[in-house]
Amino acid sequence: MLAGPARAWRRRADRFRHPAQVITVGFGAAVAAGTGLLSLPWATASDEPASLVDALFTATSAVCVTGLATVDTGTHWSPFGQAVILLLIQAGGLGIMTLATMLTLLLSRRLGLRARFLAQAETKSLSLHDVRGLVRRIVLFSLGTEALVAAVLTIRLITGYGLAPADALYSGVFHAISAFNNAGFSLHADGLVRYAGDAWICLTVAAAVIVGGLGFPVVFELARGWRRPGRWSVMTRITVTLTAVLLAAGTAVFTAAEWTNARTLGALAPGDRLLAGFFASAMARTAGFNSVDIGALRPESLLATDVLMFIGGGSAGTAGGIKVTTFGVLAFMLWSEIRGRAHVNAGRRRIPATNQRQALAIVLLSVGTVIAATFTLLAVTTHALDAVLFETISAFATVGLSTGITADLPAQAQLLLVALMFAGRIGPLTLASALALRDRDQRYELPEERTIVG
Repeated sequence: MLAGPARAWRRRADRFRHPAQVITVGFGAAVAAGTGLLSLPWATASDEPASLVDALFTATSAVCVTGLATVDTGTHWSPFGQAVILLLIQAGGLGIMTLATMLTLLLSRRLGLRARFLAQAETKSLSLHDVRGLVRRIVLFSLGTEALVAAVLTIRLITGYGLAPADALYSGVFHAISAFNNAGFSLHADGLVRYAGDAWICLTVAAAVIVGGLGFPVVFELARGWRRPGRWSVMTRITVTLTAVLLAAGTAVFTAAEWTNARTLGALAPGDRLLAGFFASAMARTAGFNSVDIGALRPESLLATDVLMFIGGGSAGTAGGIKVTTFGVLAFMLWSEIRGRAHVNAGRRRIPATNQRQALAIVLLSVGTVIAATFTLLAVTTHALDAVLFETISAFATVGLSTGITADLPAQAQLLLVALMFAGRIGPLTLASALALRDRDQRYELPEERTIVG
């Protein structure tokens, strides 16, 4: 028999066996560690300790692969501080539990059942059969893609801009890791505005963002059966189709709205305008890089970007937002309701009721969170609604695009954005389930009674 204190401790420990809870604690620990490292004097270029709010904000933005910043990354932080930011981005992109699983494999060559469940929760694996191989492929694929992107960027910076090889390599590696992980951190205060007409850099960064945002299960399935789309899973079909549709629609809307805006696309050559329009559409899918001044966008462009940011990218990848799969499930639910069908079908497959409830829960929680945060920010700042709403969605969807108001916000508003980035990264449902002490199964059903809807 355990003593009273021992039993109480055991009960508290048991509460954190749920994967969602461990993931939440893991991300929180990473943010705390990053905050501590960025608070060190040698983390800044001035050798003076950064303020706690700046360190916490930057660490959260890096771990949550967002890209919002209260200070300029390239000038405020020293090489040590920038290395810490890169490490946090990589950890956040791969997932705390994925890294922990790999460490377990390297040390013991064994993976217990509990560790498999944790890795499954982080990678969104649909089966526990080969979590070990899945995690290994994720790490190798991520590092390989980042190395390829870094090589292209480095060569272009040397040949096209005359940078010294060491400087070009550093910039290439930094932006490659930031792009693949959809982080949006840049060494330049104006983002990638200086490269707005450079197809080599813009298309390479956009490709890294899109691949990282598709999600690892989708990428691996495409690698195995890209020639047989008829055999793709429902998740892959939804992700690929909606990604293409949203990229095309975003490019068309953004380019048309900003074509004559002299402060954005209007200052570029016609071909460069199309490139910048596509780049803006791709970056709105939670990447956070910009090749034009976001603060100079027209209201219709801000609204279109809000929608793209909120939807986000693919599941189990480095993107944020509610995810295109969630949006796709809701679209199929609406289509089935319009046609009067009893079940929700996607192609030749039926979407389970549990997935439908999850999609509704994620959207409602996300909408409620964004509305509440926007209302609060409007109450504590003097900025306009469109700028505040843009900033709120960018933080919650872990995008990182900004109209330029982040650094001007009061400390309490910046702390609210910290909470939004954290909640948006681990997911509303993950956060809610992590806070629950234990699962409760309902062993009975109440009598059914219909109500008027609409």
